[in-house]
Amino acid sequence: MGKLIVIEGTDSSGKETQTKKLYERLAEKGINVKKITFPNYESPACAPVKMYLAGEFGKNALSVNPYPASTMYAIDRYASYKKEWEDFYTDGGVVVTDRYTQSNMIHQGSKIEDKAEKEKYMKWLVDLEFEKMEIPKPDMVIFINMPFEFAQELMKNRENKITGEMKKDIHEKDPEYMLKSYKNACEIAKSEGWTEILCVKDGKLKTIEEISDDIFKAVESEIFGG
Repeated sequence: MGKLIVIEGTDSSGKETQTKKLYERLAEKGINVKKITFPNYESPACAPVKMYLAGEFGKNALSVNPYPASTMYAIDRYASYKKEWEDFYTDGGVVVTDRYTQSNMIHQGSKIEDKAEKEKYMKWLVDLEFEKMEIPKPDMVIFINMPFEFAQELMKNRENKITGEMKKDIHEKDPEYMLKSYKNACEIAKSEGWTEILCVKDGKLKTIEEISDDIFKAVESEIFGG
C-alpha cells in the first residue's frame, strides 16, 4: 500500500502552489509520486459540485445543507480514486493531493454551529468516505495556516478556477463564510492532529520557498523518517 499526503487550507492559502512544490521535490528525490487535485473539475462526477459552487442550489454557501454538499464532493473523490489513482496507490506509490475529505470538514462543517451536531456530522463524513466509499485515509494532513486577512488580500486577483473569470464562486464571494471556515479549520487542525504550517511570521507573509521548506521538512520527518 502507498502513502497519501493531503495539503489542506482555506481558499487562497497556497495549496495548489505548495502541492506542486512538494510533488516536484519528492520526484527529485526519486520517489514514485503522483499529484492530484480536488475538486476534479474535468471529471463528469464533479458536475454537481460545479452547480453548487455556481449557486444553483442556493445563492450563498450557508444556505446549502452540508450533508448533500459533502456527498457531492465525496462522489468526485470516489470517482477520481477508482479511475485515476487506485492502482498507483495500492502498488506503493505516494499520492500528494490538493484538498481531500478534510475540505468537507473545513468548509461544510463550518456551517454547523452546535458542537454536538458538528461532531455528529464529522462522524457521518468519516463513515461515508472512508468506510462506505472505501477511499484511502490520509497518512498525513498538512494544514497551511494562512490567516484570514492575508488570504482575503491574496484572493482579490485570483481567477475563478471553474470559469477562469474574476467572478467568485459562492464560497469565495462570502467573507463571513470564509472567516467561519478559517476559524473552523484552525480548531479541527488541532483536534485532528494535522501538521500545521504557519504562513506568517512576525506579521509578515513568508515566501513560497520558505513555506515549501517547512512542508518538505515535515513530510521527510513524518512519512520518510528523515
